[in-house]
Amino acid sequence: MASESGTAKEAPKVVWNQKQGLFQTEDKEAYLQYFLRNDGKVMDIVHTYVPHSKRGLGLASHLCLAAFNHAKSHSLSVIPTCSYVSDTFLPRNPSLSSLVDSEDPPKSSM
Repeated sequence: MASESGTAKEAPKVVWNQKQGLFQTEDKEAYLQYFLRNDGKVMDIVHTYVPHSKRGLGLASHLCLAAFNHAKSHSLSVIPTCSYVSDTFLPRNPSLSSLVDSEDPPKSSM
């Protein structure tokens, strides 16, 4: 059994499901969905989902981090269509905003 002493809680394993355009937890219950645009050069993150029973564990953030790390390592830019990505994840991780597609206009409240 794992104990809570020692290090911070272990990050969940995130699996890349290229065929379905998903980054998902091993149990496939939480996922981030994306579409490739501009001849595969842009990752449009359209949706994140975490079931109610697993909310508050940071899973959405781990899914986003996996997607952004994938985009960075594959020289892709990102369109943060998903409101969680644009309104929560990116403000908490400003160093990753350099990956946001330059043609994606910032969201405004006008």
